[in-house]
Amino acid sequence: MMATYQYTARDAVGNEVSSLYTDVASVSSLRRELVKLGYVLVRARRQPAATQPRGRVRPREVASFAYKFGGMYSAGLSIASCLQTLEQQANNAAFRAVLADVRRRVEAGASLKTAFEPHRNLFSDFFLGMIEAGESSGRLALSLDAGARYLEKRLELQQKTRAAFVYPLVVGVVCSLVVACLLIFVVPVFSQLYKKMHVPLPGPTQLLVVFSGLLRHWWWLLLPLGAALAVGGRRLLAHPHVRIHWDRLKLRMPLLGPLHHLVLASQFVRTFGMLISVGVPIVEALGTAGRVARNEEVARIAADLQDAVRAGRPIAGSLQAHRLFPPVVVQLVASGEEAGILPQMLAKAADLLDKDADRLTASLLVKLEPALTVLMGLVIGLILMGVYLPMFDYMAHLR
Repeated sequence: MMATYQYTARDAVGNEVSSLYTDVASVSSLRRELVKLGYVLVRARRQPAATQPRGRVRPREVASFAYKFGGMYSAGLSIASCLQTLEQQANNAAFRAVLADVRRRVEAGASLKTAFEPHRNLFSDFFLGMIEAGESSGRLALSLDAGARYLEKRLELQQKTRAAFVYPLVVGVVCSLVVACLLIFVVPVFSQLYKKMHVPLPGPTQLLVVFSGLLRHWWWLLLPLGAALAVGGRRLLAHPHVRIHWDRLKLRMPLLGPLHHLVLASQFVRTFGMLISVGVPIVEALGTAGRVARNEEVARIAADLQDAVRAGRPIAGSLQAHRLFPPVVVQLVASGEEAGILPQMLAKAADLLDKDADRLTASLLVKLEPALTVLMGLVIGLILMGVYLPMFDYMAHLR
């Protein structure tokens, strides 16, 4: 079981340093870790288990931290001082605990990339790659600034995409509420009326009655059933074979597929461009860009591109072999390779893809809004028709 230790260690010169070390199994493990960092353990005391602050760290907080961290480090402050100041300024207890852990690791002698490693899911592969590149090339300030700009761009694109689909989501929720109210309150009233009148129920009405009964008497099963479906779906998608088919399907969906296509291409191109701009080798940058996309199809494309680059083929020609990248991206990359300004051209290509995604989103909404309104009216109309069908039959018999 991992624990936290308060320790005192001595460096090669004889200077002592005291700090905390988290996520270590035992004193022996702590001693080995400190030896790797050039320290000799003097004494250690296990800290009582503390409750980790709960809460969600929002992407906006991470992007803001990256900007402040880069700015403070560029101004000449030490990494530990930057982290300590930002830790004190953090309003989110969960994020403050993360920054405190990173700071303690840095004070213990770990590299900045190693200190951030346990929190990779929060800061992303790209951010850690930028830090590693900055540390190895001596351009950490530039890497932090580029990482912050990337996080902000990615967040901006995500927010635009989500905001664009607020209306369809609201229409879907309203339609679901109206249907639920009809099934719970309206259908039972007419069902009892038809029973008293001994009116035979046609197939559509019988189906509505069954659905109404399920919703009224077995509603409590919806929550666990929904949770089970969500967990089952997540586990199913975690399977590599299923995951790659699902990721390919998302790129081929009608209407939403082209938008997803542009977003993934923009994310890949921007990540790749920023990584090579701070000195990350091209092959490594392609691998990181493939992982950051979190799409198995894109990861496969990144692996193919890595093989092509290792074989000595130009990047533009390799991109052209994959439908993910529009011709304008290929042309800009070719120009960048010829002129020796590939990172700048990749940034321009990503900006163009972002603008295309914005235009496609607006066009998609123009088509979706009336379609959803018609669909909502059709669903409610079919339910009402099912409710009134027996009444029409009864009136016909009376005539």
